[in-house]
Amino acid sequence: MAFRFPLATVLRYRESIEKREELELQKLFLECARIRREIDRLTEDIANTQEARSKAMLQPVMAVHIQTMLNAIDALADRRKALATSLDAVEQERELQAKKYHAAHRDRQMLSDMHERHREAYEQERDRAQQKVLDDIFAARAQRG
Repeated sequence: MAFRFPLATVLRYRESIEKREELELQKLFLECARIRREIDRLTEDIANTQEARSKAMLQPVMAVHIQTMLNAIDALADRRKALATSLDAVEQERELQAKKYHAAHRDRQMLSDMHERHREAYEQERDRAQQKVLDDIFAARAQRG
């Protein structure tokens, strides 16, 4: 008789939940990374625009041009601030998702451990039964001979 784990269906269900929670957590990690890259790009754009404005200030330039650069810097800073707020929200969501994933992992691990213990017990019992059959065969041959 083959090994049969009575909670196999529950184990597969827990594995699917764990996988789903892990995928959601990965999506949030990727979103955080994307936002951080965008913030870094905006920071670089702000620095480049400020440097261009400083160089322009050294030359005779129309005030409108300088004002346009200042407006661009302000717009980039506003966008960076909005992204920082968004990043905070996504980070909080990621932390919650990490807790969900760890709970799902723990639940699945508990069933996996139980499955392994049942399998080991089954294999030990099967090995004992096989050894008993071999011992009975050996004893029968010894009585004949």
